[in-house]
Amino acid sequence: MAPHDPPPRRREQILETATREFARKGYEHASLNTIIRACGMSKSSFYHFFGSKEALFETVVTEAMRELGRKIDIPAPHELAGPHFWEHLTRLVTELLESAGRESWFAEAGKLFHSPELSVEHSPALREATASVRNWLDEALRIGRECGEVRDDLPSSLQASLVFAVLRSLDDWSLHHLHEYPAEQRERIARAQLGLLHRMLAPGSEDPEDE
Repeated sequence: MAPHDPPPRRREQILETATREFARKGYEHASLNTIIRACGMSKSSFYHFFGSKEALFETVVTEAMRELGRKIDIPAPHELAGPHFWEHLTRLVTELLESAGRESWFAEAGKLFHSPELSVEHSPALREATASVRNWLDEALRIGRECGEVRDDLPSSLQASLVFAVLRSLDDWSLHHLHEYPAEQRERIARAQLGLLHRMLAPGSEDPEDE
């Protein structure tokens, strides 16, 4: 935790600058001097506010998750229950993909979850955020299976692991590439990603042995 809180506008500037530095260069190669210079502040001021590079990184991840929660209405898993399960899920995934297509600072922060040099074991903030996402997904799939909107021919733990891996891949690609496409193509790609999830999870999807 930072020793002191900077003024709101200064704090936002530091977090946005740090996020882009971490996302582009990774934790190890990100330069505090670059961040400090870009923010037009002294080293003493930085250390007064954040104390260390590690503390700054943890703050970036924590604040990005809070900002995502403010920007996107993420339903509690129990709210998905019933015949509108896929409508709720489609809205959520669409909003997440739209967020990935924007070059906002908290979308940039999402890239940190896919950095090969970063391990959740070395970052309490990443570990907590990843566990929170996985717990939400596990519960959402359980609700979907119970209300008949998600296939149940696989063990639930295997299904959850597969879906989590696919979602990570989609998220990673979207964060790094979706903004490169015009709006019309982004919508088409988003629909294709949603279609993939639906085919994976919806009951009645054809298996190879049934074709």
